Parts: sequence; C-alpha cells; structure tokens
Amino acid sequence: MSGYPECEVLITGGIVRPWDKGIVGELAIDFNFIPQFKVDFAIIGASSIETDGTLRDFDTREVRVAKAIIKHARTVFLAADHSEFGRPALVRLGHLNQIDALFTDAPTPPEMVQTLAEANTQVFVAE
Repeated sequence: MSGYPECEVLITGGIVRPWDKGIVGELAIDFNFIPQFKVDFAIIGASSIETDGTLRDFDTREVRVAKAIIKHARTVFLAADHSEFGRPALVRLGHLNQIDALFTDAPTPPEMVQTLAEANTQVFVAE
C-alpha cells in the first residue's frame, strides 16, 4: 500500500520476520498501539485450525498480537489455506467462534462443517 501516493500506511511496532515479512512482537501491545483503536475489519492468519475449532500458531509473539487485534475489531476475517486444517501447532490463538468469516483456497474438510456452523463462521473458498 505504501507504493500508492493516496495511501498512508500505519504499522504496529515490533520485529519484521525475514521469511514472511510478518510484524510481530510485544511492542505492538506493550506500548498500547493496538488497544488505541477499534477497527471495523481485521484480517488475521493462523498456522492451525483444529477440528474442534481451536486456532493455533507457532509463534507466541504473533499470538499475542492476533489476540489483541481480535479484541479490538468489530469484524474478524481469518485467511488460511487448506494445509492449516488439522495441522499441529503449539500455541492457542483462539477459536473459530471469534471469527466472522474464513477465507480459504479449498473446501473445508467434512469434519469441520458442523464446527464452522456452530461457530457461526462464514466460509469463502477462492476458486
């Protein structure tokens, strides 16, 4: 977005990971950057979506930031590809019932249909 002259880009403080350019770290939370805002839409990722709807990740710093974002958003979107369904990861991020819509690249596994319905999470599959 910073390449567009009509856009101003505001980012959180933290560490930029070299492998995926994700910005993570306690600076985003500890210096009250995220809690200052109430956003209409938040887009988060997760490394794992378990059959029971638990969302997990590998990086505790990223989980802290994602939790703060979820708390301060009116609508939360989760972007996840098919490899994240049933994938093991250690750190609990949250649950699908905190997610308004899931955007993914393939139909969800059959064992997830009821979980998604109970969580009231809409699913959008990219074609």
